[in-house]
Amino acid sequence: MIRPHRTHPLWFAYMLHRLSGLGLALFLPVHLYVLAMALTRPASLDRFLAFADNPVVKLAEFGLVFLLAVHLFGGLRLLALEFLPWSGRQKSAAAAALAGAFLVSGSFLLRAV
Repeated sequence: MIRPHRTHPLWFAYMLHRLSGLGLALFLPVHLYVLAMALTRPASLDRFLAFADNPVVKLAEFGLVFLLAVHLFGGLRLLALEFLPWSGRQKSAAAAALAGAFLVSGSFLLRAV
């Protein structure tokens, strides 16, 4: 049985923000490893960068930028809810956060391809 509060759109915004944060936390060690590779093994970095030109990797980068943008805009929405007066436009703020995230990641994808 699904609890009533879990069908609310803001609960979905909360879960999207939480899952995007977990996804970014899982990506961070890989990112730091590639940065370390740039300092210690330039030849390995060149092979990795050649692999990164793969279209599937570009699509994964789109997903990563989407997660980052969702997390950023979702966090800004939460900060606004914490520090601004309470209003009934929370659903609109959640939708705007998702739309902004898609706009940012979509423009990144168009530029990367």
